[in-house]
Amino acid sequence: MKSIDWKGSSLLLLDQRKLPKEKKYIEHKNLEEVISSIQNMVVRGAPAIAISGIFGFVLYLKSLSKKPEYREVLEKLNLLLQSRPTAVNLKIAIQEYLNVFHETYWNQVQLERILQESENFALSLFENDVHTNQKISNYGADLFGKARKINLVTYCNTGAIATAGIGTALGIIRELHSRNFEVHVYACETRPYHQGSRLTTWELMEEGINVQLICDNMVGWLMYTQKIDAVLVGADRITRNGDTANKIGTYSLSLIAKAHNVPFYVAASESSFDLSLPTGKEIQIEMRDPREITQNFFLKDELGEPIYPPGLLAPVGVKVLNPAFDVTPHENITGIITEKGVISPVEEKNILYLFKGK
Repeated sequence: MKSIDWKGSSLLLLDQRKLPKEKKYIEHKNLEEVISSIQNMVVRGAPAIAISGIFGFVLYLKSLSKKPEYREVLEKLNLLLQSRPTAVNLKIAIQEYLNVFHETYWNQVQLERILQESENFALSLFENDVHTNQKISNYGADLFGKARKINLVTYCNTGAIATAGIGTALGIIRELHSRNFEVHVYACETRPYHQGSRLTTWELMEEGINVQLICDNMVGWLMYTQKIDAVLVGADRITRNGDTANKIGTYSLSLIAKAHNVPFYVAASESSFDLSLPTGKEIQIEMRDPREITQNFFLKDELGEPIYPPGLLAPVGVKVLNPAFDVTPHENITGIITEKGVISPVEEKNILYLFKGK
C-alpha cells in the first residue's frame, strides 16, 4: 500500500480525503501543488508529510532554467515548513537538507548536480523511513512476548498511508499479526477529521486484521468492561522530556488508560523528536477550519468541491475551537517505541541517552 510514488518528473500522492470511498492518486508537478496537498490533508502523517515536502522541493528545482539565489531557496523552504507547523518531521528534514546544501556549497555547485543530489536526498528519506518503520514494528511487537490473543486500542492513523513503510503504531499491529497473534483492534474514530474511522479501519480490513470501530468517547466504557492489553498511538512531535503532541484526543485517551492501568505506548521515529523544546508547553498547536466540526466531513477535492455531502452538525455562526493536536505529558506514557529501542520510563535522561550525539 503506497501513499507516495515518485515518478522522476512528478509526485503521485494518494488522496487520503477520498478514502475509503475511492482510491485515487493526484499528480503533482510543482512545489505549490505539494504544499496545497499537505495543507488540505491529501497527504497526512508526519513522516509522509516530510518526505512529500522534500520531493516537492525537488520539483521546484526541476522547474528552474538557472540556479536561484540562496535566499530564494530559503524562502521556498520556509513556505514549505509553514504548511503543517506542528509535525516536526518536516522541520527536521528541511534542516538536514540545509546542512548538506548550505550556502557555500550552493554557490559553488552547478544546478544540475544540486538537482541530482537533492533527488537522491529525497529518495534516501523515503528508503530510511521504510527501514525505520520495520525496526519500530519489531521492537514494539517484542514487548508482547509470545503469540496469544491480544486486544489493542489505537487512535488516528499511523499506518502505511501515513509513512513510506508499513507504519508506526499500525506497523506494530501488522507485525503482531504476522507473528500469529490473534489481534483485536479497537479503532477510535478520531474526530473531527475521522482518520480512524476512514483510514485506520480501511487499512486493517485490507490486511485482514480484526478491527472494530468505536466512537472516541467510548474508550472509558471499553476499558472498564473489557480486558485491553495496550494503547498504541503515533506522534507528530516529542519534546526533550518526552511530552508528545499527537492528534487531538490522544491526551484524553492517555488519562483513561492511566486510570485503568492499561499500558500506553507511543510509536515514533527519531525524526519525531524535537530536542530543542524542553517540554510540550512550547509546541505550536495548529488550529484548523471550524467547518471540520460544524459540517459532516468537511473534505474538498482539488477543485474545491465537497467529497462527502457536508450536512450541518451545528447552528450556523456558532463559535468553534478546533485545535488539530494536543499534548500528552510524558508521565502518562508507558514507553516510546523507536527504531533504536524502547524508551521506558519516559524521562529526559533516557531520551538523551538513546539519541546521544543528536
